[in-house]
Amino acid sequence: MKLDMRKPKIPAGKTTQSFLRMSEIKNDAVVLDDGTLRAILAVSSTNFDLKSQDEQNSIIYSFQRFLNSLEFSVQILMQSRKMEIGNYLEKLKRIAEKQTNELLRVQTLEYTEFISRLIENASIMNKNFYIIVPLGESIKPKAAGFFSKIFGGGKARETKERIENFEKAKASLDLRVESV
Repeated sequence: MKLDMRKPKIPAGKTTQSFLRMSEIKNDAVVLDDGTLRAILAVSSTNFDLKSQDEQNSIIYSFQRFLNSLEFSVQILMQSRKMEIGNYLEKLKRIAEKQTNELLRVQTLEYTEFISRLIENASIMNKNFYIIVPLGESIKPKAAGFFSKIFGGGKARETKERIENFEKAKASLDLRVESV
């Protein structure tokens, strides 16, 4: 079997939003097209390599206890992007040019040169960490029966039910977020 390694053709006029599975963001919750909810938590990181062996073991066991305590699945996402600091370096150069104190001007230029050399030799990355907490219950109203369609409230009933379902689901999602 041969894999097709060409870039997929994207139809003209398609936007990024047309590829996303979310319908809205409401009260700090992402509502997906299927009516399920997600909460996204930004979390901080720690430099594991700078910790002592005992601290590393403690972190590992704590993380293990955290994962074992969860009664639902979570997604852990790490986003890593190369930092673009060209604008920062240009700003430093402008500051150095305006500096009236000769010593501060020289130090600022040396610092700018140091940062330039540093990014040439090392890839400076910006890392962000997130935990995505799902709730599989759909907030979409259940399909109306035959008589409800004929005699029922129609759109008003559906909207009211959707709001009530969202509030219940959001409360459940909030409990999950608190436990995380």
